[in-house]
Amino acid sequence: MSEQSAAIKHYDLIIIGTGSGNSIPGPEFEDKSIAIIEKGAFGGTCLNVGCIPTKMYVYAADVAKEIQEASRYGIDASLNGVDWPSIVNRVFADRIDLIAQGGEAYRRGPETPNIDVYDMHAQFVGHKTISTGIAGQEQVISGTDIVIATGSRPVIPQAIAESGVRYYTNENIMRLPELPKSMVVVGGGFIAMEFAHVFQSLGTNVTILNRSEVMLRGADADISAKILELSQQKFNVHLNTSVTAAQNNEDGSITLNTNTGGEITADILLVATGRIANGDQMNLAASGIEMEGTKVKVDKFGRTNVEGVWALGDVSSPFQLKHVANAEMRAVRHNLLHPEDLRQMPHDFVPSAVFTNPQIAQVGLTEAEALAAGHNITVKIQNYSDVAYGWAMEDKDGFVKLIADTDSGQLLGAHIIGAQASTLIQQLITVMAFGIDARDAASKQYWIHPALPEVIENALLGLEY
Repeated sequence: MSEQSAAIKHYDLIIIGTGSGNSIPGPEFEDKSIAIIEKGAFGGTCLNVGCIPTKMYVYAADVAKEIQEASRYGIDASLNGVDWPSIVNRVFADRIDLIAQGGEAYRRGPETPNIDVYDMHAQFVGHKTISTGIAGQEQVISGTDIVIATGSRPVIPQAIAESGVRYYTNENIMRLPELPKSMVVVGGGFIAMEFAHVFQSLGTNVTILNRSEVMLRGADADISAKILELSQQKFNVHLNTSVTAAQNNEDGSITLNTNTGGEITADILLVATGRIANGDQMNLAASGIEMEGTKVKVDKFGRTNVEGVWALGDVSSPFQLKHVANAEMRAVRHNLLHPEDLRQMPHDFVPSAVFTNPQIAQVGLTEAEALAAGHNITVKIQNYSDVAYGWAMEDKDGFVKLIADTDSGQLLGAHIIGAQASTLIQQLITVMAFGIDARDAASKQYWIHPALPEVIENALLGLEY
């Protein structure tokens, strides 16, 4: 380290990562010296390689699928082609990259004179002391308070990682130069199902390799069974299958060998087997910060075991969801400003959605979890095809599944598979978050006829107590 950078520079607050962590510094922090460390693009996973760009691709895929299925409405339409480079440019050059660049420029600009931005990797070298730097010039900094918000990274199965085969993850698959003719997706979770839908709807032949016999294994059993049924109609699905070896071929394709003795060849390999916290990449032990696996260990207020060091988002949370990271950020921001009045990390009634086709959304307990927790339950499954708007959509697969407590009338879980599931779930989140009796939710408000939310109304009315 040079003499110029040898001196330790101290800050009131250091934030590592610019996903949700970047939202902490507001007007309330103008009197504090702040360092923000980001070795990649500003905005974190969600903006650059996650929720936002993927949903822009999903929307294009949904439009393509509607065109391909238009005949069921008596409409003669055809999908004549997909301009993949145009889709990529619309998402990144026209939107995402500009936002990321603007976010960084703002933090470096005159609008936030109390903030310094460092663009080199953060490595702890002592108690609340970090080695980082700017444009190749190393700098050691320390902080009174430090917030670790460094997110997560893709998990790569060992057989693939060690093979030397060319593979993609959610972090680079969306910037392919051209649409592949064939693709193998390894995985059966959120990321796998969304990208399988995107590429298949745009014209790619998709094969899914899932190591278990269940897809979306964290979902309610009825949802998992239905998405498997529908996936088998659209994709080449291989269950209980894992990769044992892989190789690149001379023609640019890849070949995978599996535990079942099979051999699969495709243009592109997408690894979508989950994500792992980045807590193991910063030498946290140098500051005595405890970990759980690769996660930073925090208490219910977001504090680590080292006073003044906090963590939020994927690097520490039990939920790898942007809306949870944002909520945790608000709690940590409050706790930094009001140490005498700490707020807990908000982990009640956390919803999630899978933007595949059809969409899937869930909040609360599955039926199996509700039974295991000892509840006396009532369950209702209501099909989209039972309501007028479902008829309009010719929807024969979508349904709502509700689980309620027969003793209290409280809604315990809600699970939806079908069009606009991620939107329909919101009213059920409200029912649960505010403790509204499911019977009151059904009968003490209007439900617009013949709008799609009638499927929710009928499901609530169908619960037997």
